[in-house]
Amino acid sequence: MTTLKREDLEKTFSPLRIYSAIALGLGATAYLFYTQNEGKNFETILSELAQPNFLWIFLAIFVLFIRDLGYIFRIRYLTNKELDWKGSLYVILLWEFSSAVTPSVVGGTAVAVFLLSKEGIKFGKALAYVMLTAILDNAFFLLSAPVVLLASGLDVFPQDKSVLFEIPLSIKTLFFISYSLILIYTSIMSYALFLKPKSFKWILIKVTSFKLLKKWNETATQYGSDIILASQELKNKGINYWAKAILSTIFVWSARYFLLNCLFAAYKEGMDFSLHLDTFSKQIILWITQLISPTPGGSGFTMYFLTKIFAGGTLIVGIGLIWRILTYFTYLILGSIALPRWLKRVFSNTEKHSQKI
Repeated sequence: MTTLKREDLEKTFSPLRIYSAIALGLGATAYLFYTQNEGKNFETILSELAQPNFLWIFLAIFVLFIRDLGYIFRIRYLTNKELDWKGSLYVILLWEFSSAVTPSVVGGTAVAVFLLSKEGIKFGKALAYVMLTAILDNAFFLLSAPVVLLASGLDVFPQDKSVLFEIPLSIKTLFFISYSLILIYTSIMSYALFLKPKSFKWILIKVTSFKLLKKWNETATQYGSDIILASQELKNKGINYWAKAILSTIFVWSARYFLLNCLFAAYKEGMDFSLHLDTFSKQIILWITQLISPTPGGSGFTMYFLTKIFAGGTLIVGIGLIWRILTYFTYLILGSIALPRWLKRVFSNTEKHSQKI
């Protein structure tokens, strides 16, 4: 892993990154409203968005709340309750915050390890828990996507053959590219963490022994040692541990997806079970596709893919904006509030602000 200091953490969460993420998200939304307004003026669009079924809006907020409780429970449980409830809350808020200000393809893994380490969890355990969380999340995507595709017969993909600023790539193509990358990445992580950590270290050392990669040899060696340490932490976990880890993962991701279902139901009458299932299924495609986004938290790209997968229109854009406010912009605000409080919680005035992770 790399060396992360307090200054690096504050740079990751810098105002410039936050403002850039907000600007990208709102800019993409404005662009989509302009290009897909269906001849409606701004007042008409606002009037439509101001008349939801508020029962479903409240349910969406409730689902968001219980989803976050699920995340807090999961990280507390995965750490064998070494994290207290307050520490778990801070870790989840700041983990979501880091994911919101870093590209989707990067994620907040290094920050998450740092957060756990500063909460008093030994480095090897912190790395193990973060890697395990990533593997569980990716496994959910990898296993649920084939079920959706088999059940739908590929009908979940839009017919539009061109996305990304007229680059001739379909949503289906982007999905399978992203799915393949997730599969490769998860397979490598699982091999390293669960099967052959020592062999993985040996491979890293050999690969970086070539002249062109020589400068990364020391880093690769250290990373291999870290993986071995993390692997040892997950040995001899019982069935109960793994069952709760898997079930909590299914719960948090199902809740994450059902939130958008609630918002669709708030604005679309007659959302029966089949439509809810279709909306839920399309979100699996959406989430996997947007994971290749190079922008902070998928800002801009997520809204764009949403309108493609759900067939566009101002109502879809408006629902998407509310969805992103609840699940993205909210964490930019909460994270900005939580960060200085957490820094004060874990750093003493006399401590040198550095931590190797």
